[in-house]
Amino acid sequence: MTIPPPHRDAPPRDLVGIGIGPCNLSLAALAHPLAELDAVFYEQRPGFDWHPGLLIDGATIQVPFLADLVTLADPTSPWTFLNHLRTRERLFPFYFAERFHIQRAEYDAYCRWVAQNLPGLRFNHQVDAVRWNPEQDLFEVDYTRLDTATDTGTHGNTQARGRTRTRNIVLGIGTAPHVPAPLEPLADTPTVPVIHAADYLDHRDTVLTAGHITVVGSGQSGAEIFLDLLRHRPPGHEKLHWIGRTEAFAPMEYSKLGLEHFTPDYTRYFHALAEPVRDRLVAAQWQLHKGIDAGTLAAIHDELYRRTLDGGWPDTVLTPGVQVRTAGRIATSRIELHLEHLQQGSRTRLTTDAVVLATGYRERPLDHLLAGLDPYLRRDSSGRPRIDDRFRLVLDPSVTGSVHVQNAELHTHGVGAPDLGLAAWRSATILNSITGKEQYPLPARTAFTTFGLEDPATRTPHARQQPQHLTPLVGQA
Repeated sequence: MTIPPPHRDAPPRDLVGIGIGPCNLSLAALAHPLAELDAVFYEQRPGFDWHPGLLIDGATIQVPFLADLVTLADPTSPWTFLNHLRTRERLFPFYFAERFHIQRAEYDAYCRWVAQNLPGLRFNHQVDAVRWNPEQDLFEVDYTRLDTATDTGTHGNTQARGRTRTRNIVLGIGTAPHVPAPLEPLADTPTVPVIHAADYLDHRDTVLTAGHITVVGSGQSGAEIFLDLLRHRPPGHEKLHWIGRTEAFAPMEYSKLGLEHFTPDYTRYFHALAEPVRDRLVAAQWQLHKGIDAGTLAAIHDELYRRTLDGGWPDTVLTPGVQVRTAGRIATSRIELHLEHLQQGSRTRLTTDAVVLATGYRERPLDHLLAGLDPYLRRDSSGRPRIDDRFRLVLDPSVTGSVHVQNAELHTHGVGAPDLGLAAWRSATILNSITGKEQYPLPARTAFTTFGLEDPATRTPHARQQPQHLTPLVGQA
């Protein structure tokens, strides 16, 4: 199929963003006032949505509202959450509500407001390929317009496809729902009620009609879904099972100093560690970002306790430290889970009528999208892309452009990679890097904790350090 080249008089873009989730939406919002930056963002979905299947009534995001798209880099931006409230004449209600953590649905509405009013966003645009053109010293991005009506002729198809040239790329393609291998065959069968938490609200009514329901996953989503199901089941006839691999239904680390793991200071420290150390830390720090909000745990206990007031116990089973070994169907509608307790080493079978998989998300692999850049891409000992301290893929020095990533750097930057609280800082870092200017002054110190040993004489606790001079990127460091 022929892809029409860009118009010969069209200058190359300074920046093409691929994906419009919260991370690249943050980047687009902070790029908006930079008049010298020609940027466009592509997203294959028809519009912005943020985990629509998990916008359960009352569920809140786990970071304060100040962790919006822009505030921690530029609180004067017109795209702050507070300005969103002002435009909706909701500032005074929010003021009196005294809510530091807003509901997920409210955060989603805020992001939609930004996406609907911000220029340069191209929804219904699927990026098909990215390549480096050494003759022009530019990247080429091939895309398909999914909203363009095409006929069976060449003309229609040609109109639906296009190519953009750019000096820099920022990948923000996000994560995808993870289904454990033993449950993949059942989850792929439309007639079997095995759904991922990402689709929970779309199927909740159907799931609630099931005689017995099992929730798999001991993180925040699993807790919220279990609580929601519990509240909708009759006392004494709940017929709910909740299992997860972790050793406990553990609260998320939310102490003041513990939260400093989600600061730029810790991100820089983590990035400088040796690769094997980083890999060990990511696995060990699960409670920093995969635990359960203490308020949600308290609400579950309160609801269970309330159901004991008339005597007896609710018909629920909550068992941590359990993995699903295999799964299959019984007759036409029932599901059999083969379980193993990781500490006891014991095994059993659980028969259920519906399964909700709160088994998290995984970074979408970049290999297919970046196949055209593979000869230039530098990888670590595990075959993963190397990413420098400015969130750039490490490419061959012959590539004079840059490819930055957002929420694809857990292995190089640590637990803060998917955290909304670092989105604005990372976006500002990327924009400073691309433009070669300090468009957004960033703090030299962000934590009371000193991560690692250093010469005390190098610390400047009372004065902001002068930033290092930034030069326009003409190659990879």
